[in-house]
Amino acid sequence: MGNGLADAISSAQEYMAGRPVDGWLLYDYRGMNAVFWDTVGPISNVTRPCWLWVPKGGQARFLVGFVDQGRFGRLGVPVILFRGRENMVSELRAMLAGAVRVAMEYSPMAELPRASRVDAGIVELVRSLGVEVVSSADIFQHATQRWTEPQLQSHLEAARHLSAIVHEAFDCIGVNLGTGVTEHDVADFIRKRFGEVGLEVTDGPIVAVNDHASDPHFEPTPENARQIKRGDWVLIDLWARMAGEDTMYSDITWTAYVGDRVPERHRKVFEAVIGARDAAVDAIAAAFQAGRPVQGWELDRVARDYIDRAGYGKYFNHRLGHSLGREVHGNAVNLDSWETRDTRFLLPGLAVTAEPGIYLPEFGVRSEIDIYITEKDPQITTDVQHDVVLISG
Repeated sequence: MGNGLADAISSAQEYMAGRPVDGWLLYDYRGMNAVFWDTVGPISNVTRPCWLWVPKGGQARFLVGFVDQGRFGRLGVPVILFRGRENMVSELRAMLAGAVRVAMEYSPMAELPRASRVDAGIVELVRSLGVEVVSSADIFQHATQRWTEPQLQSHLEAARHLSAIVHEAFDCIGVNLGTGVTEHDVADFIRKRFGEVGLEVTDGPIVAVNDHASDPHFEPTPENARQIKRGDWVLIDLWARMAGEDTMYSDITWTAYVGDRVPERHRKVFEAVIGARDAAVDAIAAAFQAGRPVQGWELDRVARDYIDRAGYGKYFNHRLGHSLGREVHGNAVNLDSWETRDTRFLLPGLAVTAEPGIYLPEFGVRSEIDIYITEKDPQITTDVQHDVVLISG
């Protein structure tokens, strides 16, 4: 990710070598396919359909509308212009001549939404040219989603700030406990701290007490926010990246109890959650030690089985984790056998979250860490919560 178009093309061809696919065909119209722009890089005001053909071997080529000709000339890849619909189809047919299996941002039965970026009509069009369309999910993950060293460092910097700010937020609750501090007040405190240390984010954070924490994406507002009091359970989920166009997100969730001793039921649920989290991390490490590639769905299954055995299976109603990138929910592999069945592999250079959750009617518990995959093993890049934070005021 972030290596430029030439590197993305080279990486894609490297991945396709020896695999039963003849090339990667990217298509976009009016921003429908984020993978296209992850690969090509930002270009403003492209108003017509555009294609990029990356054959397994040989020269990649753009196919773009006549009116957009000036937008793509600086990228070092030959540009073919089309004039009208019939000419576009004719040029596309010529470009794909000899290809039998073509990868696109298509997912059979939409099983992987992040890899399902082109509409049914475009798939029908390409198939009408005599080729089989298969999913590009593994190709674009390898070619565009692996981090560079500067991107990793940007993530680590964001992770350090988030790990500090979540504790500052708990301290803020304790200091202001007698003043009527609310969930929204604490969220505002976090957003202020983000600005002070150079973090940026489009939404969030989540600050949720008691049953509000049972909504995984609860958003406190002035209207719905509750006052935080002694005896409350508090969940804080915060995510951000360092300001810039090519920085990577960090995303963490911690939980706390306002009082001197965690109630037994809360403690049992917390232990089930962190046990599932740690079981998934251990499973990644074991796979790497054995030299066995591991798919995203497998790790979700490890955590889900752990929570099932603890007796809380029906309360774990989202995937184990998601990929991280320039967006907090990136386009690479998710740890998921629940919402989808993600068969993509955890490749070196990718990062994911591990965030099992148990959401009872009265309160919810989630523990979220970030994991970066190196050539040798998984590395946890954020602080890891082992005990419930106690807030006293």
